[in-house]
Amino acid sequence: MTIKVGIYGATGYTGYELIRLLMRHPAAEIVFATSESYAGQRLSDLYACPYDLSLVGMAGAPVAGADVVFLCLPHTASIEPVKKVRAAGVKAIDLSADFRLADPTVYEQWYKTPHTAPELLSEAVYGLPELYRDAIREADLVANPGCYPTSILLALYPLVANDLLTDRRIIVDAKSGVSGAGRKPSPATHFVTANENISPYNVGHSHRHISEMEQELNRAGGGPYRVTFSPHLLPVSRGILSTLYVTVQKGWGIEQLAALYRKTYAGERFVHLLPLGKLANLHYVTDTNRCAISLTLADGDGELIVCAAIDNLLKGASGQAVQNMNLMFGLDEAAGLE
Repeated sequence: MTIKVGIYGATGYTGYELIRLLMRHPAAEIVFATSESYAGQRLSDLYACPYDLSLVGMAGAPVAGADVVFLCLPHTASIEPVKKVRAAGVKAIDLSADFRLADPTVYEQWYKTPHTAPELLSEAVYGLPELYRDAIREADLVANPGCYPTSILLALYPLVANDLLTDRRIIVDAKSGVSGAGRKPSPATHFVTANENISPYNVGHSHRHISEMEQELNRAGGGPYRVTFSPHLLPVSRGILSTLYVTVQKGWGIEQLAALYRKTYAGERFVHLLPLGKLANLHYVTDTNRCAISLTLADGDGELIVCAAIDNLLKGASGQAVQNMNLMFGLDEAAGLE
């Protein structure tokens, strides 16, 4: 089987990472890659890479010649291209937030613009394979999760699915590498600002990823949950470390909790519970599609600290997108990722 792949937004960090993965994928063939800023150039003109891939503008993309199109575009910019892709009968995997939220009013609340394709929201499947694998296999439109939500949902799912949290308020302290802010620089991401510095941003209940975190936690059961979220910018290129503070029901010891996580993620290729006493960090996951999780019981009253680490460009974006493509086309889920 050969899967013909198109990519919108090929020159951003996630687009380039996706190309790197697909070039070594045993069943993928890239048939087009778009860039509005660099149309007419080759990818190797922009990156120090061996990929002489010609870039085209979005208007000239031969969508109908693809089996699946990945959209690595900014939030609010994917809706119209996804409509075009689906109208052509081609599968779509959107790496923006434009199809992650099931309710268009919630989308408008968090992204400050109306959703112009609400008819497609019921078709979209939230692309976290460990939770929605069967639905992804049947999907024509997959909404790839955000990077922060991927780490947080995988860290919490065994607890919320079994209704073990006694407090519905979840406190998250998370840190991301600079690539999470995208390729376009801002004052906060320039080297002289980010280097030797750690900067909080959008703390409290204001970061847009909270909307999908709460949506998916409530779907899993036991809610409604409210996430108090404090993200930080780390002076590293890539990686996310999320530290979560929750309270579980009394009587659950650390060995029981670890057994629950092992049972929940038994057989998962990309989710790994670390041995008790080990704490998740970026070195466990950088340049991989893995999520590493650690558990620490702070006291006898059920105060649990869960740490989860992922590579924001792989399990948090392009690697997970390839994982979803593999499921959609009946391939080994880890093809091109190990």
